[in-house]
Amino acid sequence: MTTLIIARHGNTFGPDDTPTRVGAKTDIPLVEKGKAQGIALGQYLKDHDLLPDAVYSSTLQRTRETAKLALQTCGISTHIYELDIFNEIDYGVDENQSEETVIARIGKDAIEKWDKHATPPEGWHVDPDDIIQSWHSFAHQISQTHDTVTNQVMDLSETILVVTSNGIARFAPHITDDFADFAAKNTIKLSTGALGVLKFSQGNWRVTDWNIRPSLEGCG
Repeated sequence: MTTLIIARHGNTFGPDDTPTRVGAKTDIPLVEKGKAQGIALGQYLKDHDLLPDAVYSSTLQRTRETAKLALQTCGISTHIYELDIFNEIDYGVDENQSEETVIARIGKDAIEKWDKHATPPEGWHVDPDDIIQSWHSFAHQISQTHDTVTNQVMDLSETILVVTSNGIARFAPHITDDFADFAAKNTIKLSTGALGVLKFSQGNWRVTDWNIRPSLEGCG
């Protein structure tokens, strides 16, 4: 059985900063709380027997830093594979703009559709179908292999960690082929530093945990 852990990177804004829509074109590092969240992620994986066999991130430093801190906390030394498919979406004209400014342009209804149904507002450069296909392709790659001797498809049994961003992570549950049911029962967003867990067995993916926020106690 393959276990896929999807984590959102840690905080990139401090208590005195004005948060903005940080997308693919804005590459900023973690702040102190964000680093603590990376450590907390690693501690959670360690405590819950979820040590990864392979680790992936986007090419953006906030995800790479989070993954690195998590691995250090787990006591694991392994390569972090950086893939463009896990880069945050491009917020277009709203890139690096405050939430107040974004809402003034597109309205609260557009934000609600994005947060509840992953429907992007006009002006954002994002193709949901492309993101969904990327998740399906990745999920297939990590869950099954072809035995050249028996000519059979075999399930893999590994734990995979992906550290990505909010706009990309919300599409991952599409690999269950029942996103509507998932969205009706859960918030599709992952909080900063939070994680979700999906498992593959008998030909199907299912979400077992979502938006788990590891404790920061002792991580700062």
